[in-house]
Amino acid sequence: MNGSWLLRGRDGSLSTYTPRDEAVWCRAERHPGLPWEPPRRVGGEQRLHDQLALGQGADGYAHLVAWRPTVPGESGLVHSTHFRPHLAALDWVPIGHPDRKGDRTGLPAVAVDAEGRAHVFAHNKGGGVSMLGQKERGGWGPWRDIGGAGAHEELSAVTGGSGRVELYATTPDGILRWRQEEPGATLVPDEALEVSVRPGTLTALPTSKEHTTLFFTDLEGMLHAWRPGSDPVPLLLAAGPGRVAALRCAIDGYDCTLLAQRSASGHAVFAACPTEQESAGLWWSESGPQLPVGTRVALAEDAEGRVASATLAPDGELRLARQKDESGPALDAWQSV
Repeated sequence: MNGSWLLRGRDGSLSTYTPRDEAVWCRAERHPGLPWEPPRRVGGEQRLHDQLALGQGADGYAHLVAWRPTVPGESGLVHSTHFRPHLAALDWVPIGHPDRKGDRTGLPAVAVDAEGRAHVFAHNKGGGVSMLGQKERGGWGPWRDIGGAGAHEELSAVTGGSGRVELYATTPDGILRWRQEEPGATLVPDEALEVSVRPGTLTALPTSKEHTTLFFTDLEGMLHAWRPGSDPVPLLLAAGPGRVAALRCAIDGYDCTLLAQRSASGHAVFAACPTEQESAGLWWSESGPQLPVGTRVALAEDAEGRVASATLAPDGELRLARQKDESGPALDAWQSV
């Protein structure tokens, strides 16, 4: 999956999305803080590949993008919008292929701008990245090649504090960045960073109206934070492989950034610092039971503004914990959903 799979819907209910068994499945709280409903299939009966990109707009609507098989040896991308966790999502709508036709080109990414328009990104046969944007009055524009030759498979798309979309990718030489110069526009290349970076470790988080902070792990295992226009800041050793989950939230009334990851020892771990003040220091704290290899960790705020964290094991087991009613970011006991 690409993007946060734990979301708070428009009504405050938490929901999760999982690609499995050639479909996407959604689970949601019946109402904020109440027991969860059984999994429901999203977007109709179309057969899908087990890859999923997720984005969410300021309106709370979830946008989902996946690959579906078309003819033997070829696939196309499809899009669905889920307005509320308890309503049926819109049926999957074909949105084409960055090369018009062909097989899958890698895990897509999606971000939703301030006007609620989805922007989809995928690799193309030229080795770069293409994008597709929703029109203001419905429908989709054409696929456009935005460059980025040599970019690795996993992309990180985000809507910045300005409401405009940004995209990040890794290459053998470092990190590429694209940005929108105006709402709805095609993204253009921006500042690139020459740095040692481990592919598949990018997490972008809006941390102010002016800045997006990109978290990444270098080849030696050190986790860094980077805001374009400045040098990357080393934080602490990554606890495990892959991306960290990141959330901007309030802890004891302070604006903080919370990171989470499955550690190499098999536990969910968390680290926090004042937002954009990483020099204050971070350290990992373990929480919960031992987790199987391949377990994903996600973060969100619930309807009461408390941090909620979920873990999703490869066998589909979902666990959830919420912030305790006391000072600090400590979580209550983990519960199976």
